[in-house]
Amino acid sequence: MKAQWQHGLLRSSGEAAASAPLVLKIGGSLLSWQEWPSRIEALIAGVGDRAIAIVVGGGPIVDGLRTIDNASPQPAHVMHDLAIDAMHLTAQLVCRTTGLPLTARPRADASACVLDVPLWLLEGGRSATLPPSWDVTSDSIAARVADEYSAELLLAKSVPPPANWCGTSLENLAQSGWVDRHFPTAASGLERIGWTAPE
Repeated sequence: MKAQWQHGLLRSSGEAAASAPLVLKIGGSLLSWQEWPSRIEALIAGVGDRAIAIVVGGGPIVDGLRTIDNASPQPAHVMHDLAIDAMHLTAQLVCRTTGLPLTARPRADASACVLDVPLWLLEGGRSATLPPSWDVTSDSIAARVADEYSAELLLAKSVPPPANWCGTSLENLAQSGWVDRHFPTAASGLERIGWTAPE
């Protein structure tokens, strides 16, 4: 199978710099796709030689936590912390499958790494910048990483943005559920945001 990806832009200010650092958010739902390792490897190879920090979503593990919380609601901060811990598990899975290193902070050299989100958030009180709520997912966390490192953000999702979105606003995209509700705030300072999805 040839791993093909379709691409688009959510926001673009000026020309893209081929050497600019990139934060690549890989939706956890993509880990349920057949041959996902080859798809992710093709995606990474397609973004060029640059510093790439990969943020892996919690996917089905976090979906399970949502189900538990819906059945018997828990304090928001408890579920928020558990969901972030789940991102460590999916990050480890991607690292062990692709051979990429797991790091507590993005690397400066032109190579790819997988960010250990729980450790990154612990440094410097970063976790306090994100409200403990189901409104915050890996989308907003990836935007927060990109903002801090003046990087471009690329959201890899299982489906493209809704056809009726048509570039109106990030708020409308959040209302559609394609990104989380906090994302417009977390991404407000980003100059370039792209999306990609399997064809």
